[in-house]
Amino acid sequence: MATNGSFTTIRAGAAALAAALVLGAVAPATARDQTGAILGGLAAGMVGGALIAGANQPPPPPPPEYRPRRVVVEEPETVVVRERRGPICHYERRKEWLGDGEFTYRRVEVCE
Repeated sequence: MATNGSFTTIRAGAAALAAALVLGAVAPATARDQTGAILGGLAAGMVGGALIAGANQPPPPPPPEYRPRRVVVEEPETVVVRERRGPICHYERRKEWLGDGEFTYRRVEVCE
């Protein structure tokens, strides 16, 4: 019997056992009837056929076919660039010389 959990081999063995019990329960034939050889051959053929059918199990099913994942393509957002309304201004600290060795810092507005 197979140990892989398949019921095919178990069913085949049960069918062979049932056939052997049914044929064994038939009244024994005498030698002049010559039916004993026929019934014995029939029983042996059924048991052997059941064992062979159980041994030839179908191959396992193929793995599921490869399907690529679905890809969602997003459209890029539209970017609106506004024009400048005027110059951009900021304040800087600049050094202002007062004389030969003296200086001070002043805040000066610089516009670009």
